[in-house]
Amino acid sequence: MSNYIRFDWAMKRLLRNKANFAVLEGFLTTLLRDRIKIQKLLESESNQEEEFDKYNRVDLLAEDSKGTLLLIEIQNNNEYAYFQRMLFGTSKLVTEYINRGEGYDKVRKVYSINIVYFSLGHGKDIVYHGKTEFRGIHQNDILELSPFQRQTFKVDTVSQLYPEYYILKVNDFNQVAKTPLEEWIYYLNTGEIPDQAQAPGLNAARERLKLDRMSKDELKAYYRHLDNIVILRDNINTERAEGRAEGRAEGLEAGRQEERRQNAIRMKAKGFPAQDIADITGLSPEEIDRL
Repeated sequence: MSNYIRFDWAMKRLLRNKANFAVLEGFLTTLLRDRIKIQKLLESESNQEEEFDKYNRVDLLAEDSKGTLLLIEIQNNNEYAYFQRMLFGTSKLVTEYINRGEGYDKVRKVYSINIVYFSLGHGKDIVYHGKTEFRGIHQNDILELSPFQRQTFKVDTVSQLYPEYYILKVNDFNQVAKTPLEEWIYYLNTGEIPDQAQAPGLNAARERLKLDRMSKDELKAYYRHLDNIVILRDNINTERAEGRAEGRAEGLEAGRQEERRQNAIRMKAKGFPAQDIADITGLSPEEIDRL
C-alpha cells in the first residue's frame, strides 16, 4: 500500500482547499510548461450523486491568475465516447463563462486536462496534446493572427485562442521516470512518490497527501473508495470477458452453420436428394430449398 493518497481522492476532498493549491499548481505548471497560479476554484460537475459516477470519475475546475479556465478530469473506467465528452465539457465552459451581451473577444481560454485510467483510442504515447490550427488546403500554410489581433489578444497564434486538450494515459506508463512530467505520471499511476522526484508540486504532495494525516473516519472512507474502484473495474472486466466468450461461441456456431450450408450446396449440386442432405447436414428442407 502506498504512503500517499490517490490523486482522484485528493481532488475530491483535499485539493479544493486553498492551502493545498501548491500541489495542483505544480502539476499544471509541469504539464503546461508555464507558471500556473490558481486564483480560485469554480463550479464544475464534480461530486456526482450516482454511485457509479462518484467512484468512476471526478473533475475540478480552476481559474488561474490570467483568467484561463483549467478543467481537470479523472476517469477511472472505460467510456467509448470520451473524446466527445471532452468536446462537450470545453464547449459548455466556453458558453457558461461569458456574460450575455459580451463580445466574442471575452471568450475564455480553456485547457481540458484528462487523466484516464483506461485505454483511450489507439496510440503509443502516454501524453497527447491537441490544439486547433487552420492550415491551407493548397499552400499548406498556417493561418496566422494579424499584428492588431496579436496586440489586442496578447497571444501569438490562433491556436492559443482555442481550447487545448491534454490526455494522460497513466496506466500505460511502466518505466523509470526521467522527466518532471514522468514523475507526476508515475505518481498518478502508482500513488507513490519516489524520494528522488523533484517535479513542481510533488514536494507539496509529500507534505499534504500522506495517509497518516487522515483521521480514522477519513481513512475508512478512503479505503471504501479504493474498494469500490476495484469492484467497478472487476465488474467491467467480467462483462468484457463474458462478452468475448459469448462472441467466440456465436462465432463458432456461425462458422459451423456456414460449413453446413457449403456442404449442402455441394451435395445439392451433385444431385443428392433433399432429405438425404437434410439428414446429413442438419439443415431443414426449407433451408435447403433456398440454397
